[in-house]
Amino acid sequence: MTKTDPIIAVKDVNVSAEWYQRVFGCNRTHGGNDFAVHEDDNGEILICLHKWGEHEHPTMKNPDIPNGNGLILYFRTNKLDITRANIEKMNYPTEADIHVNPNSMKKEFSLRDPDGYYVTITEYHEYNG
Repeated sequence: MTKTDPIIAVKDVNVSAEWYQRVFGCNRTHGGNDFAVHEDDNGEILICLHKWGEHEHPTMKNPDIPNGNGLILYFRTNKLDITRANIEKMNYPTEADIHVNPNSMKKEFSLRDPDGYYVTITEYHEYNG
């Protein structure tokens, strides 16, 4: 088995960690001021947050470079309506409200996280080639 555990660089791990917990209702299972791991209800890693400039990772040294160029954080969830309601409760702006993606034919919406990463949240689906 091969699995991806996405790690993104953030300005403030605790602020970003709280945002992801409020949006997805996920659990912070490892943490500190420099690094946080978030898991879903099944214990699968959802996202990891890493403070800019810590631990000398080559792509996480310079916070002055725009975040996420060429990256979409694409979350598939069976809790789309709950997740969207969480965003509304936070009074957090979206970039695209719920609509049907003409490619996947699934409902989705998009927004930027506190660090400017582009996040798309879609109905859970399996890829069928």
